[in-house]
Amino acid sequence: MTGMHYLLLVGAIVTEVIATLSLRVAANGRARFYAVVLVGYVLAFTMLLGSLRHGMPLGVAYGIWAAAGVALTAVASRFLFGEPLTRRMLAGMGFIVLGVLLIEIGAGY
Repeated sequence: MTGMHYLLLVGAIVTEVIATLSLRVAANGRARFYAVVLVGYVLAFTMLLGSLRHGMPLGVAYGIWAAAGVALTAVASRFLFGEPLTRRMLAGMGFIVLGVLLIEIGAGY
């Protein structure tokens, strides 16, 4: 197994975050961003599929993808849209990261 599964997973995370942030922009009246949302989510799922096809276990791939997506979206939303990012939210992100790490270690991967 090569590092291609991680490269594809990073691509899936980045495109999913871009799509989610674009959804926020589109919902605020810039309808053209719905195209970015659609393309971003299709690319994200395609790359996630590629990561799985390259041998990454589903629980590990999905855990990393979801946790990173939540954390990056929350941080980016703070800077791009002025949304709150409290200590409690940051602690929650820390727990998510810890949980995903434990899943990865538990999978022996």
